Amino acid sequence: MNEGVSTRRRGGPTLSDVAQLAGVSSMTVSRVVNGNDRVHAATRKIVNAAIATLNYVPSSAARTLAGVASIRLGLLCSNPSTGYLSDVLLGSLEQASRAGAHLVVERCRIGDHEADIVRHLLASGVDGVILPPPLCDSAAVLDVLAEANIPVAVVASAAPASHVLAVMIDDFRAAFAMTDHLIALGHERIGFIAGHPNLAASDRRLAGYRAAVESAGIAMDDRLIANGLFTYRSGLDATEMLLNEPSPPSAIFACNDDMAAAAVAMAHRRGLDVPADLTVCGFDDTRIATAIWPALTTIHQPTAAMARTAVELLAATIRGLPPGDGGGHRTMDFTLVRRQSDSAPRRRPAMRAAEGRPNAYA
Repeated sequence: MNEGVSTRRRGGPTLSDVAQLAGVSSMTVSRVVNGNDRVHAATRKIVNAAIATLNYVPSSAARTLAGVASIRLGLLCSNPSTGYLSDVLLGSLEQASRAGAHLVVERCRIGDHEADIVRHLLASGVDGVILPPPLCDSAAVLDVLAEANIPVAVVASAAPASHVLAVMIDDFRAAFAMTDHLIALGHERIGFIAGHPNLAASDRRLAGYRAAVESAGIAMDDRLIANGLFTYRSGLDATEMLLNEPSPPSAIFACNDDMAAAAVAMAHRRGLDVPADLTVCGFDDTRIATAIWPALTTIHQPTAAMARTAVELLAATIRGLPPGDGGGHRTMDFTLVRRQSDSAPRRRPAMRAAEGRPNAYA
């Protein structure tokens, strides 16, 4: 056995092992296995030699990779937001059924031996892998998949590599739009709860927030930026920090709906009215956005549609079909959805210093 070739599958080498040894793509090996005449004779000879060297026995999935029969797609999940994850699963399952694909779902937490979990998934014989956030930006996961030379589709990565399939929105523009909306309502002190620092989308949303504030000529105050992890708990902590500021914000824009829901809960705990005393806005438009009171103004990210598109692109690539007019990287539209959690800042009566009675609205 070649030292550079993995032996992930207990029952023998995989199609990816043959591709690695031959120095070709998994699709090329599939075409040779299926007798497809689109492979150059010299390449076919190299692939057949690799098959003989490894004593590779094609699985039924490998034999049908280039056809229209069922394929196996792996979906790796590691998202703290159950609402977001349910939308990803719904979209993926719907499109997998349409595409004649079996979906294999595997939980994979970042920092919890993710490389081993990916290898275990590959050993199950999947033909391609879908990575929703935060795994879409995990170098450890992407490196293992690149070594396996297997097709990959990432969902909601703000900085996808050129060699992977990708479906996303413009996180910068979306965050700019929400911040600009809050400024138009009259807010000048806008708190921002950032997402996980390892996710490119979080950085892009923060950049969009900063750009909108600066574009409006408002002095940037970094004390209004709190760190979050896309979890409800981190949203509580971040909101408490922002509200403890000597000059607290009149509005809070959170990087996802879970953290925004936590901001609403913390405001209520402190006796603040949302939105009269504090405007709160989120991002994603997951189920929690309309499950709480008041319902959240948020950025609608078409998560289920993005997952469907990722499955569609991945299945087409595995079967050797072109990606279509949109190419391998698709940017979908977002929508700013207004509900009941935002309003103009409350203007409280100011007191005359000398007379001690209301003078004007400050």
